[in-house]
Amino acid sequence: MQLIRQIRNMNIIQSAATHRSSSVAARKLFYPSADRNKEPILSVLREYIRSGSNQNFLEISSGSGQHIAHFAPYFPQVTFYPSEVDTDLLGSIAAHTKEFSNVQVPVLVDVTTNCDCWGDKTFLENSLDYIYNCNMIHISPLACSIGLFKNAGKLLKQNGILFTYGPYKIDGIISPESNVRFDESLKARNPEWGLKDIRDLEKLANENGLHLIEIFDMPANNKTIIWKRE
Repeated sequence: MQLIRQIRNMNIIQSAATHRSSSVAARKLFYPSADRNKEPILSVLREYIRSGSNQNFLEISSGSGQHIAHFAPYFPQVTFYPSEVDTDLLGSIAAHTKEFSNVQVPVLVDVTTNCDCWGDKTFLENSLDYIYNCNMIHISPLACSIGLFKNAGKLLKQNGILFTYGPYKIDGIISPESNVRFDESLKARNPEWGLKDIRDLEKLANENGLHLIEIFDMPANNKTIIWKRE
């Protein structure tokens, strides 16, 4: 699957709005790993998502749509915006989320581009309470991480939260051995992929007005990292 696909024209973006009712939308993709980690991640979100209305949550790289479909019923006060760079996944996201009134139609988003062109200018600066990104940072070039933090720094409100999930290096060290092998396999597929160092991401976050405030150890040697916009 190509992880970075340039948006060639606005017709592609507009076509995403039709996926919820299209025949493609009937096909729900199912990823076993997303099913396994959805509940542990939800437990972290519950610690940070506040009560109160009019909150906005953008998911970058929604994949099959399983996660946002799992989270949405627990936070009726939040409007969820799923997104993907892969147009082939928009139908699955729509199929998983169509029953939830607080989930919007999935939009096409290339995180390496400026957020002012995402979703036909759906997202305004300082308009989001939460941004969530799962299992993208290590399966993408560094440009995606740069785009994620740069755009999060623009889109999040003051004290807004960026959640990132996946495996990471820490101070140049990968552990346990299973993550070392995973990193090697990723780089064999694409030299630009591989586990990113939390310290490098922390520097990138700080350059964009975000700060690391907590790290949660998760199953399968993953972590959920909480970044706050000051």
